[in-house]
Amino acid sequence: MNEKELIQNHRRAISRLAKKLKKPVTLMEICGGHTQVIMRYGIRDILPKNIRLISGPGCPVCVSAQRDIDCIVSLAEHGIPVATYGDMLRVPGSSMSLEAARAQGSKIFEIYSTTEVLTIRKTEPEVVFFGVGFETTAPMTAYLLENNVCVYSVHKLIPPVLKILADGDINIDGFLDPGHVSTIIGVQPYRQINIPQVITGFSPEKILKAIRVLLEIIWDGEPRVVNCYPEVVHDEGNTTAQKIISTHFSVVDSEWRGLGVLPQSGLDVKEKKLNAKIKYSKIFSMVPKPKKTGCKCGEVLRGIREPVHCPLYKKTCTPLTPQGACMVSAEGSCSIYFKYGK
Repeated sequence: MNEKELIQNHRRAISRLAKKLKKPVTLMEICGGHTQVIMRYGIRDILPKNIRLISGPGCPVCVSAQRDIDCIVSLAEHGIPVATYGDMLRVPGSSMSLEAARAQGSKIFEIYSTTEVLTIRKTEPEVVFFGVGFETTAPMTAYLLENNVCVYSVHKLIPPVLKILADGDINIDGFLDPGHVSTIIGVQPYRQINIPQVITGFSPEKILKAIRVLLEIIWDGEPRVVNCYPEVVHDEGNTTAQKIISTHFSVVDSEWRGLGVLPQSGLDVKEKKLNAKIKYSKIFSMVPKPKKTGCKCGEVLRGIREPVHCPLYKKTCTPLTPQGACMVSAEGSCSIYFKYGK
């Protein structure tokens, strides 16, 4: 059976299940990569009316707290070289972005691989790496810590935020769990969350299959986790990556944009001399509280508002003039809606 036939089979099965369920069903895709495929191929538009897909906090750039952006900008302004991934350069801080700070003369390096930081350190020995991402990118940051690079970590963990969303005031019936994160953590951590879940890949066929399986789980009435991405995701995950993460990071309470401080939801550097938050604490103590803006990125990340309902969307907030993190990253809902939405 070819992909087109599989897609049609999934669509018919989804329609049958939607009729059987009758009630409105809300499913949340967690990964920004899933949101890209869903929007690009119009998957929301072909679902039955009682089946609703909403986007969650699956963009690591987007969930980084405003204060962390302000702190890293302040560090650069104080003459400390900073290296980080490209998307982080354009995220607006309260006063400016890293990109704007670089334009004013701060030493800020855009990297594509953490190995580039080791090359930068040959000429900039005090360089600080701004470590961003979920469990997927944390092992690469741990590699830098093994090589004695100072790190400001805003790495986040997915299972704790899923549990909070599942137990929260938003009526979510099931999760599409992120494929890339799952390659690292495996399947077991999701089993601690009492809600239907499906781990899936990134093709339209895989996502429609995941929606079909989620609806089957909801109809059965027994929440469980199904791995629909077994060619990549194994039950135990990547134990080598898990070991390097646990060696160099501590699990800590962490602030998420729009969600506040969530218990045991982040990773911070264990080694004090390599922890930029400790090493440069005097600089960070002078950073003022973040300024409030009209950006609704936090509500978008929680799934209670779609980008099109933000008063700044496509007005003052565009990919060329982003007012919030969700319009910056390729995995941000606002950016994706701008590119693929009607």
